[in-house]
Amino acid sequence: MFTIAGTTFDSPFVLAPLAGYTDLPFRLLCRRYGAGLVVTEMISCHGLLYGQEKTRRMLVSDVAEQPVSIQLFGSDPDIMGKAAAILNDFSPSFIDINMGCPVRKVTKRGAGSALMKDITLAEKILTAVVSNSNVPVTVKTRAGVDKQQITAIDFAKMSENAGAAAIAIHGRTWAQGFTGSADWEIVSKVKNSVTIPVIGNGDVRSYDEAIARMDETGCDGIMIGRAALGNPWVFQKKGKPENILEILPAVMEHLKLMEQHLDTRRQLAYIRNHTGRYFCNFEGSSQIRRAIHDCPDFRTLQDLITSLLQ
Repeated sequence: MFTIAGTTFDSPFVLAPLAGYTDLPFRLLCRRYGAGLVVTEMISCHGLLYGQEKTRRMLVSDVAEQPVSIQLFGSDPDIMGKAAAILNDFSPSFIDINMGCPVRKVTKRGAGSALMKDITLAEKILTAVVSNSNVPVTVKTRAGVDKQQITAIDFAKMSENAGAAAIAIHGRTWAQGFTGSADWEIVSKVKNSVTIPVIGNGDVRSYDEAIARMDETGCDGIMIGRAALGNPWVFQKKGKPENILEILPAVMEHLKLMEQHLDTRRQLAYIRNHTGRYFCNFEGSSQIRRAIHDCPDFRTLQDLITSLLQ
């Protein structure tokens, strides 16, 4: 069983935080399809502290998605601590600290992967968040800065000593970004160096591959990100259906959730993007994706998907 700080999950699979994708509708869908834990998009500590409306919208939750982890990012220990205190009012199951995002707009502020270059600052941030949080705090990081600076083991030991309840390790370095391949040997080494749960992340594309990675490394859970887009079945052993008619109920379910929780007029481009991702590797997929992206409104999009069922 996969357990973090007394919370036992019904699956060892975690939906990774994906900026621009892991909103409430998608998290709800992935929980229904087998993810044991879901994580929000990255939440800026500054946006939270200053009450930015966009940031607060990203915190909207629903009891049906529990357990849910809110991911926080920033580089100032004081502000991160104050942001964690604010998050207590939103009743997350966990607070996760992003110490692994390689995107420049995050790292140029000293957050995300940049924190791997300054373990002392990272420790201060973690300590501040832990001391202000009413729920367990976890950390998501990477293998290291680059292949010459593989820091994950030291980072994991620091995290455990500073009070982290678990740590997720993406097998790529900051320098790799999203290129190349994830190194799962470092996940195994981290697992052997700490007593807190370790979650492996990177290049997992199926249920069977996830189980194999757990067996190979001994890690406690598997975090899946990009492979879940257009494919919530990635959390299930049977995988994505091969018949296009069999995927349509899930697409309709996702659209219904987006209709319930999003501004379908203002976020139409986003909705079309999410929907189009379901239609890959089927006969006629490209034509369907074009039709989806040509839909002028949400109702037309729903009608299009409904027509495919007939």
